Amino acid sequence: MKNDTVVVEFLLLGLSSDPKTQNVIFVIFMLGYLIILTGNILIIILILTDTTLHTPMYFFLSNLSFLDLCFSTSTIPRMLRDLMSVKKAISYAECATQMYVSLSLGQVECILLLIMAYDRYIAICYPLHYTTIINRMVCVRIAAGTWICGFLFSIPQVTFTLNLNLCGNNIINHFLCEIPEILPLSCENIILTEFVIFVAGIIFLMTPIIFILVSYVHIILSILNIGSSTGRRKAFSTCGSHVIVVTMFYGSAIGAYMKPRSSSKSETDKMITIFYCIVTPMLNPIIYSLRNKDVKSAFLKFRHRYALC
Repeated sequence: MKNDTVVVEFLLLGLSSDPKTQNVIFVIFMLGYLIILTGNILIIILILTDTTLHTPMYFFLSNLSFLDLCFSTSTIPRMLRDLMSVKKAISYAECATQMYVSLSLGQVECILLLIMAYDRYIAICYPLHYTTIINRMVCVRIAAGTWICGFLFSIPQVTFTLNLNLCGNNIINHFLCEIPEILPLSCENIILTEFVIFVAGIIFLMTPIIFILVSYVHIILSILNIGSSTGRRKAFSTCGSHVIVVTMFYGSAIGAYMKPRSSSKSETDKMITIFYCIVTPMLNPIIYSLRNKDVKSAFLKFRHRYALC
């Protein structure tokens, strides 16, 4: 007979059941969260206050920093609270909200990284037409469309997942509520749900990667045709940071959402989640600031201005 027991809350097993290990993880995650807040807020402030950074490239970078702030804040505080709790229970409504928000923000980042690659493609391959193709109004519309698409197209995936019959299964061997962790709890056929998630993965993960790769093939060919070695170095520098970020984010996201469920291992899944929830948002501002002369120059001016005050 079909078990229709209603699930009202989930129990998260977390990263460890050992109190000492949990304390160590708490300190590490807290430090990581503080670095994320400091680094990304600083990037946003620099871009807003320095007129030399009022360009499309840095407009999209400020969106990425704000996105990382939102994404980490939607997951890390809850993780920190659970590390200090004996019973890591999360209500059904809170789990559904966390699932929807984190998935939506992840899809926004997928699109945004594609847009940033397109911006570099136009800037390097069509420099004379750059200001007419990528102007301020276009940037605002693209950014707004990116956020709307991310939150709109996550609705079907979350809806299909929440409509699964869990038969009272509510123990999640993870520290977050995410779609890949809910699917194994279902006691009914999940082929349709998996198909919806797979299609979404093709749209938001594989398709952007293909376009990014094609863009960078054209970018590299254009850079090689630049006569000045200084110009080639600057072009490679502006693209290098984006390539590193794309590799980190898409690599971990594909590992979480595109691999077969039969090959899923709880500990590996947890490490992948830590990577795109904490490591990537923490490294993004460091990568862009250390490899970008404009950002470093803006930071020095910002520090000098407030040091005089």
